[in-house]
Amino acid sequence: MNLSFFDQFSSPCLLGIPLILLSMLFPALLIPSPGNRWVTNRLSTLQSWGIDLITKQLMTPLNKNGHKWALILTSLMILLLSINLLGLLPYTFTPTTQLSMNMALAFPLWLATLLTGLRNQPSASLGHLLPEGTPTPLIPALILIETTSLLIRPLALGVRLTANLTAGHLLIQLISTASTALLSILPAISVLTTIILLLLTILEVAVAMIQAYVYVLLLSLYLQENI
Repeated sequence: MNLSFFDQFSSPCLLGIPLILLSMLFPALLIPSPGNRWVTNRLSTLQSWGIDLITKQLMTPLNKNGHKWALILTSLMILLLSINLLGLLPYTFTPTTQLSMNMALAFPLWLATLLTGLRNQPSASLGHLLPEGTPTPLIPALILIETTSLLIRPLALGVRLTANLTAGHLLIQLISTASTALLSILPAISVLTTIILLLLTILEVAVAMIQAYVYVLLLSLYLQENI
């Protein structure tokens, strides 16, 4: 029983070929192809409004140099948001429940922000490792602590997204299994469990959106420290 709960997190295969890459690229099919007009229908209008809102939220704290990252951060936000929401549909696979994928997205972008700071303002970037006014005996310990906290940032990004989505998917499957099992024994309890399942699904939609936003927002904050 325990193994079957975690089978949903294993990458689907067809003829021995993992389909995780296909599931990552599938959200791109939902984006309307550009036509002769700027706005072709209500869907493209809603999509343009959403992209504009996301870009404003991410770029407001950054200066002009940080606006060069607008395309990367907005594209990452749309990718994570699409994958997280599509993963809530029945019989689908959610690539963002894989720590390897989340780390593969977080580590290069975190490293790029760090290298940007070391190239443009090395003194200020290294100054974050030692707060001003630190007593002399505490300097080695604080440098070690700040360096450790800096290096675990990509790991924290990946683990946060993976843990939140995995916990939500497991809880949905546990409650749905209980609702099905209780249907023939205690119908009233089964109906109550189904209502809880619907409320939990709505909550998971909100969690999927919030986690995608938090993931990209933290990357933009790391960028803000280094520009």
